[in-house]
Amino acid sequence: MVRRKIGILILVSLILVTMFVFLGVNSDNWSYFLSRRGPRVLAIVLTGASIAFSSLIFQTVTANRILTPSALGLDSLYVFIQTAVIFLIGSSNPLAANKNLNFALTVVLMIAFSGILFKVLFSKERGNIMILLLIGMVFGTLFQSLSSFMQMMIDPNEFLHVQDRMFASFNNINTNILWISTILIAGIAVYASRFINILDVISLGREDAINLGVDYDWTVRRLLLIVSILVSISTALVGPITFLGLLVVNLAREFTRRYEHKYLMVTSSLLGIIALVGGQLVVERIFNFGTPISVIINFIGGIYFIKLLLKENVA
Repeated sequence: MVRRKIGILILVSLILVTMFVFLGVNSDNWSYFLSRRGPRVLAIVLTGASIAFSSLIFQTVTANRILTPSALGLDSLYVFIQTAVIFLIGSSNPLAANKNLNFALTVVLMIAFSGILFKVLFSKERGNIMILLLIGMVFGTLFQSLSSFMQMMIDPNEFLHVQDRMFASFNNINTNILWISTILIAGIAVYASRFINILDVISLGREDAINLGVDYDWTVRRLLLIVSILVSISTALVGPITFLGLLVVNLAREFTRRYEHKYLMVTSSLLGIIALVGGQLVVERIFNFGTPISVIINFIGGIYFIKLLLKENVA
């Protein structure tokens, strides 16, 4: 039954991808359209899979279905980095204007921030996940406040450059960055595959996982590092999409009705791809690029988040 459901999701995703790539294509323009739409489809697949997988890991480690990696403050850090670069050195500086340099700077700073946070937290004998979330939320609020302050002080023309990076976009994908991201995410995915079955045990809780032979603290550190790398790469590639992970992972749990992460990983990744491809089609065909895709995803995800909160309160 589960495999049949996954097969349906694969079919739906293939149909949407085919529509996205080939709508409006004819013998006169196929070369141009494919060269433009091909990288965008690859970016959508990478982003959907990365956000879904990282959110699934994060919810398992924290044992909370309403949390996403944004609780670590990484989305706020991304906006802060982009705002600070343009505020301090201007949009014409290579660190802001050159997408390759900006991507490298953003990924390095986001991973470094996560690494320092994990190092400090787990330097003690037993790291507390709740303290990690609290610290992440505090830093996230700090980054948001600093970003808002600089955005109010910045030149209006420069603010337009900041605004373009505050929302996720698949319209202008740098192919150099895309191939680098593909290699990095593929390498992380191969490394993370060794933890798929262990995640089933970790979902039972810390004490049970330790009793079943899992080196809990070591494993959690590696899993959180995987989460931070995936989120950093996907966010630096297209921009922040806060509620996508929350939406697709919880839908995957309801859709499969299974606890095994090998099924949840595939299902949530496919749902992420479907949501992004479908959302991009809506943006292009209905809203005529008038609304960023992140606004649509966050709107639907926000409603679903409220539903989860009400459901938990009722329970």
